[in-house]
Order: sequence, then C-alpha cells, then structure tokens
Amino acid sequence: MQISGAQMVIEALIAEGVDTVFGYPGGAIMNVYDEIYKQNKFQHILNRHEQASVHAAEGYAKATGKVGVAMITSGPGFTNAVTGLADAYMDSVPLVVISGQVPMSLIGTDAFQEIDAVGISRSCTKHNYLVTDAADLPRILKEAFYIAASGRPGPVHVDIPKDVTAQIAEFNYDIDINLETYKPHTKGNPRQIKKAMEAIAKAKRPLFYLGGGIINANAAYEVRELVHKTGIPAVETFMARGTLSHDDDLLVGMLGMHGSYAANMAASETDLLIALGARFDDRVTGKLSEFAKNAGVIHVDIDPASISKLVNADFPIVGDVKNVVEDMLTQVDIVDADNYESWRETINNFNELHPLTYHEDSERLKPQWVIERVGKLLGDDANISTDVGQHQMWAAQFYPFNRPRQFISSGGLGTMGFGFPAAIGVKAGTPQKISINFTGDGSILMNVQELMTAVEKKLPVINIILNNNFLGMVRQWQTLFYDKRHSETDLSVQPDFVKLSEAFGGIGYRVRTKEEFDAALKDAVEKNVVAFIEVIVERFENVLPMVPAGGSLFNMMLLEKKESK
Repeated sequence: MQISGAQMVIEALIAEGVDTVFGYPGGAIMNVYDEIYKQNKFQHILNRHEQASVHAAEGYAKATGKVGVAMITSGPGFTNAVTGLADAYMDSVPLVVISGQVPMSLIGTDAFQEIDAVGISRSCTKHNYLVTDAADLPRILKEAFYIAASGRPGPVHVDIPKDVTAQIAEFNYDIDINLETYKPHTKGNPRQIKKAMEAIAKAKRPLFYLGGGIINANAAYEVRELVHKTGIPAVETFMARGTLSHDDDLLVGMLGMHGSYAANMAASETDLLIALGARFDDRVTGKLSEFAKNAGVIHVDIDPASISKLVNADFPIVGDVKNVVEDMLTQVDIVDADNYESWRETINNFNELHPLTYHEDSERLKPQWVIERVGKLLGDDANISTDVGQHQMWAAQFYPFNRPRQFISSGGLGTMGFGFPAAIGVKAGTPQKISINFTGDGSILMNVQELMTAVEKKLPVINIILNNNFLGMVRQWQTLFYDKRHSETDLSVQPDFVKLSEAFGGIGYRVRTKEEFDAALKDAVEKNVVAFIEVIVERFENVLPMVPAGGSLFNMMLLEKKESK
C-alpha cells in the first residue's frame, strides 16, 4: 500500500489499537493533523498547552496500563512538551510522543520553529528517533510502541520532518520487531528465586518493600497473594499505593520521607528486605548508609541497571515482577507465616505508639480530613490524581486506596501542574470512574488553561483545591529549616477560583465547613461537569511524619501528642 508518511502515522496508531490521542497542532505536524481530520477510529483531545498534552497522555497510561500517545509540533511545541517527557521517564510511563520537525533541507539552518528535538529528548526518553525517510516510518512506529511498553516502560519520542510526512512510500505494518541490543529479560533466574525463597523462610523479621514497578507490571494481585500466603508485613512506596488494599492487615503503610512511623521503623528493623519493583529512591531510603543496614536484600526488577545501583542486593533477580512473583508462589509452601507472629506484633506496637493521624481544628478545615472524607464518600468509585506538594503527600497518606492504578501522581520529577491534565487523561481512559484531582492553590495555576480542554471535551474532572495561600511544601521547609523565612511562598494574592472556573464554563464552590464540603462534592458529582471546589484550609499545617533530607528513616519529625482525631 503506497501512502504518505502522514497517513502512515494514522494507520500505525489504528493498528496499535490507540483510541485517544492528546495534542496540539502546528505547522510542522500539519500534514498529520490533516489526516486526523479524515479518520474516525480514534478521538483527538486538543489540550491548550503541549506540556498538558503529555501529562494527559501520562494520566491515560497510568490509569489504563496502555501506551499513551501525544502529538505536538516543532520548536516551542516540542520544548513545551519536554517537562512531560522527563516526568514520564522518571516514573517509567509508557508513552509515544510524535513531534513535527522542519523539512529535512532546513534542519541545521536555524529555520523558523526549528529545534534539535532528538538532541534535547535524548536524556529524558527511553529511546528516540529522527525519521529521515517515510519508508522507515512503519518500522520505527512499531518499534516505538514496543519499546515504550516492554521491559521497564518509558517514553519514546519520534520526530518527523514535514517533508517526510508528505513522502509517498510502501506501508507494511505486519513486520517483526527484532532489536539486537534490546531484549528485555522477563523471566527470573530459577536458582536465584529458590535461594530467595529459602532466605525468606529463614528470616525472623522479613519485610516486603513494594515499588511502582508492581503497578507497571500489572502484578498487584499476584503480590497480594504472595504477601497473604507468607504472612509477611509490607510497606509501599509512594508510587505503589493501591498495590495492597488500605485495610489489609499486612499493609504497614507508606515508607520514606513522609512515610508512617511504623513503616519507617519496620524498614529500619527488618533482617530481610524483599524489594519488588522498587528502585531505592532517595525519598524512600533517607540516609543510604543507615537504610535497612542490618538486612539482607532480595531485589526483583525488570531493569538490570537498577539492581544494586544504590543498595547491594544479596539476591538479585532480573525479570518481570509478575513472572517472578508467580514463580515465588510455586515455592511459597516452604514459608511458615506463624514464624513472623512476633514480628507482626512488633510492627503493630510501632503503629500504636505513633499512628498516622492529625489534630482536628474547630476553626479551619484540615486538609487531611478533606482527603479522608472524599475517600469515605467516593472510595473505589474515584480515581485520584494529584499535583505536587503537601496535598500530594496527604493524599498518599490518607486516601483509602483499594486497587492498583487508582492513584496517579508525579513521583520522580515532582511536577507541579501535572494533576489537572493527568486527571483529564485519567477520565478519558476510565470514563466509568469519577476523576478527582487534589491540588493546591499554587499547582492549579500552572496548567489552569486545561479548564477549556475539560469543558470542551466534556471530561468532568473535579479539582479539589486545598487553599492555604502558600506554596505549602516549600513554606513547610522554610518554617522548619530556614527559621521561618518565608521567601516568595506567600500566595495571599490569588484569583477568585469560583469565578475562574465559571469563566471557562465549569462550576465552582468555595467551602469553609465540613457541611459545605459535603454539599459541594455531592453537587459536583451529580452535575457531572468540570468543577473547582476551593477548600479554605489551615494555613500552617505540616505534612508529618517527616524525615529531614539526608536523615535516617528512624529519626522522624513526628506529630506532637495531644488530643487527636
């Protein structure tokens, strides 16, 4: 079949089963957009900023497990998208981002809207391509989807010059992918798995350390079975929330900088750490030399470069977490759950000593209460996105997650402005669920233009703005570590968020009491339209527990004990 390069892009997307593309057109990608106009196999969602297009594709991918697709133009269109690429790279999100480029004859001439896109994206993508011949497009696009989704997932960037999209060439998508230098190892070594299970059986205080790779590998339910059959307590990273249900007796909580006291102490006291799909991020480990320093380490990961990168693994297992856990389950009979009864009791005592809680306030709503309340009212019916800051940590701490892919947030890069466009992508990918975005009065303004996207496409995201008139997390650090010098973090001058939402065609609420919040959330859900619920919360509330940067997990700043909720 002889077709143009632009038509090839469309045919490849259809062949890959893509149902949603996020993007923003421009001169260099115009030929492809002309073909989008002519087709009816997938929907295109027009974002109002290219960064938002990539974040929306991330939200879609994180919520569905499919490859997210974004399409952008050259020059500033691409540079606007770089933050999204970097965010996806850090969080191992499968994306294919297609950008237009100036014609081949103009590359290197400083032409209008020319930028070295592949040079810029090299450090923040799993792989990238500059297409110089339309005949190569079928192979490149098929490779792009394969690379994005296989092994450790990640974003793949395909840069296509405008004249290449106009070239006519043979389109054949029925081709095999054979990349000599890229062959992900998906099955774990049987001898290593056997040794790991024997080590688990001998341990006195083993602990599962569950990472975001479990979510990426769709392995949460296999991991739940392994945890329950062994009777071994488990801690989750921020990116792994929802691996175990919030009410699971063996879930100790989230660990790390803002992890629970019990989780951080369990990680400090364990004699065998079983890391599944985790990368020992600095926000999890704190002071590396003190992290689980008396423990042996089993490390399972699809990415061989991650194993022993930061913490030496005594039992390294390279493989897909789902496959490895399935193999571990075949040998689980050698593990006696009764052996860990005293260890489980020790962890329960940690939790009773310093439970994850907060102090109520009769004057102002506490942000933690708002998050808990949404969980109580909506629970499993909602998918939760967040921006970055205090509200993000409170959501991870206090929302009752029941399932994998329920929590969508920016982990590694920590991108303010991620939440709203991601929640749009989440809603597009999982329309049967309510899409909630917990955000702050700082973060929401970073991609507020996406109100127009959500209104136009009738994607009813409910944005819950926890307004403390501060850049809250930076203010917290300034309070604790900079002698209360709140440099450029006071956001007392803000727009009227209710009118702002209404100006775009959404609805808005401003609430100060529990009763007002309940009424607003109920109304927003019933109306099923784009909404801002601005919640006036306590200004100086801190996220606790907190491990100071570079500190040891067992040295936490804790909530002062007094009458708690």
